[in-house]
Amino acid sequence: MSDRSSHRPILMFDSGVGGLTVLREARVLMPDRRFVYVADDKAFPYGAWEEPALQAHILDLFAKLLDRFQPAISVIACNTASTLVIDALRETFPGHPFVGTVPAIKPAAERTRSGLVSVLATPGTVKRQYTRDLIGKWAQKCHVRLVGSNNLAGLAEAYMREGFVDEEAVRAEIAPCFVQHDDLRTDIVVLACTHYPFLANRMRKTAPWPVDWIDPAEAIARRALSLLPAVDGPLPQSEPDIAVFTSGKPDFAISRLMQGFGLSAR
Repeated sequence: MSDRSSHRPILMFDSGVGGLTVLREARVLMPDRRFVYVADDKAFPYGAWEEPALQAHILDLFAKLLDRFQPAISVIACNTASTLVIDALRETFPGHPFVGTVPAIKPAAERTRSGLVSVLATPGTVKRQYTRDLIGKWAQKCHVRLVGSNNLAGLAEAYMREGFVDEEAVRAEIAPCFVQHDDLRTDIVVLACTHYPFLANRMRKTAPWPVDWIDPAEAIARRALSLLPAVDGPLPQSEPDIAVFTSGKPDFAISRLMQGFGLSAR
């Protein structure tokens, strides 16, 4: 890796704060790298968008982000965005590596004992053909229930801002994930939105029975690391990690959250 490329940051992109779950894992694996976290909070939630408009919006936004930050790699830490636009990003910016975030259906199918797996996602991810193709490819021998939550990402955002969440609201959102058929029960729930791991403890508390909750954050971080050329010796000291918000300056609660993650809000 050249000196120039070793200074280039890793861009972490999400519609809100959910991508911080991936950033947390990436920092463990790449402690010497610089990160730029981009929250497209002006457009949050993505589920409210029509697909063509959202795709055009993200492509236009990335043209500006790549020009401004010149990242070494971009991680789309958002299932909704990845399942919709990852191929278009790669086609539009062929010289730049992108790491997407897709539902962890393959590992779920490999781990399940009951054969009953649920994918907890945003409505946008649930309705994508991309998601159904993953099921057809990797989970043909399983019964996979797709559960689209309208409110869970917003509950996670509120929890990270305020430190409190309505547990009954969480219970209601995850309830459709739990299926019982004869003596078999759902034993794995795939968290197919990067916001959801922030509520994992509340989900465990309110679940009707224990399941394995699959958080893909570490796998995403490892994939990003695998695409970066190896570096001999420590990287030179670089600028601090920053968080960028498309809405402009974030409110006090989010600024405090970013500081807690070692990010300077811009």
